[in-house]
Order: sequence, then structure tokens, then C-alpha cells
Amino acid sequence: MHETDDSLTPATEDLATESAVLQQVLDFHPVLVTAAELMREVGGESPGFAEVDALERAVRDLIGAGLLHEHGKFVIPTRAALRFNELLDR
Repeated sequence: MHETDDSLTPATEDLATESAVLQQVLDFHPVLVTAAELMREVGGESPGFAEVDALERAVRDLIGAGLLHEHGKFVIPTRAALRFNELLDR
């Protein structure tokens, strides 16, 4: 079933947020980025509760999927994420 309007479902919004977060982490690499810096990059200078919640879920889900690691206060891409990104760039 295809949606004909431009509305996003919550699941689609979550995927878009995960994609944006992962892309930011990959773009920063090898520079380390904190979760707070990611919040500002993806959510703007003063994100609201909904944006912060979505970004925290995205980081959590990307860690669960094996694409990000938390190292202290830093969020870093896994080797698998880096390799996949390398393959996409070819």
C-alpha cells in the first residue's frame, strides 16, 4: 500500500532521524563527536523535547543495530558502519 500524501509516519520519521544521525557521525569521523554535539547538529541550537527524544532514540537504536558505539561521552561509528559508508562512496 502506497501513501499518496506527504505525511510521515512515526516509523518513517524515526528512520529519517537515524539516517541523519548516522550520516553526521560518519561525516565527522575521525573527529570524535559527543551526543550533545549531535543534538545541536541534527536538532538545531535549542531542540524541543520531541526532537531530543527522537535523537536519543536514534542513537540508542543505531547502537543496538551495531552501527554506533558509545565511548564515554562520545558517539563513534563502528567498523561495519565505516566499511558500509566506504562501499557506498565507490
